[in-house]
Amino acid sequence: MPNVPRTLAQRQGAWAEQRALRLLQNRGWRLVSRNWRCRWGELDLVVDKPGRLLLVEVKGRGPNDWDGGGTAALRWPKRLRLQRAWDCWLVDHPSWADRPVEQVAALVPLPPRSGPVRWIRLG
Repeated sequence: MPNVPRTLAQRQGAWAEQRALRLLQNRGWRLVSRNWRCRWGELDLVVDKPGRLLLVEVKGRGPNDWDGGGTAALRWPKRLRLQRAWDCWLVDHPSWADRPVEQVAALVPLPPRSGPVRWIRLG
C-alpha cells in the first residue's frame, strides 16, 4: 500500500512536492527518487538531466508561516542533515556518484496563496 499522507501538514507537503516535481518535469528533469529516507533525514526529490543531478528540498508555506516563507528552515542544521542524507543516498546508489549535483530549495506557496515557486540554491 502506498504511503498516503494523513495529517494536513503531510498532505500539504505532498501537494507542494508534486507541484515542484511537475515544474521540474516540464523543464526536462526526470524523477530518480522521492521521499528517500535514512537515519540522517529525508530527501524530498532527486531528479536528473543528462550529466546532472538536482537534490530538491521542498518547503510548502501558507500565508501565516513564521519562517519567512521557508527560508529560516534552510539554516545550517537542515543543510547538514541534507548533506548527511545525500551521502547515505550515494552509498545506496553508487552509480550516480560521478554526477555533479546541485542542491536547491523549492519554496512553494500553499493555497489559498498563489504565486510562483521560489528556487534557492543551497550549495
